[in-house]
Amino acid sequence: MKSADGQFGLAIVLMFALSVTVIYAGVAAIIGAFLAGMGLAESSSRRVHDLTQGVTELLVPFFLAGIGLHVDLTAFADWPTAVLALAALVAAFVSKLLGRGLGAYRLGRPDAMRIGFVMIPRGEVGVIVAQIGASLGAIGDQVFAVVVFMSVATTLLAPPLLRVAFRDSPRPPFRGIAVMP
Repeated sequence: MKSADGQFGLAIVLMFALSVTVIYAGVAAIIGAFLAGMGLAESSSRRVHDLTQGVTELLVPFFLAGIGLHVDLTAFADWPTAVLALAALVAAFVSKLLGRGLGAYRLGRPDAMRIGFVMIPRGEVGVIVAQIGASLGAIGDQVFAVVVFMSVATTLLAPPLLRVAFRDSPRPPFRGIAVMP
């Protein structure tokens, strides 16, 4: 098991094994996958990380699209649900922008704004938790629709905001951010 491909296979087996184990313990499968990732993150080779990234890029869109197909769009015909969706979008936008932007304010206002904008589309785990809650009957169709709407809307808002934030940047953006011309 010294090859990177063997390590990758072992990591996948461990991820599924821990996911199944935590399901039997009464916890969501994502917790087991998270634990496997935490346990192997520091000891895995660069090749394992690259293989994992490839699998993620292949499967995550299908997973999220599958969750999105369960959204009942008629939930937004109800006025209070539509208002709640807009309020959740504003709250997600402002809290993520301020939370990350204020933490990076020592870098200067432009970079703090850029970091805040970069972090706006982080809602995948919220969608997964909402899906688990909906499958258990803990949340209704309206709340599930609001969470999915908020996640999709923040993801769609980020690229235009980043384009504006980096428009006047005379230097390459800080490490970890790629900007489209």
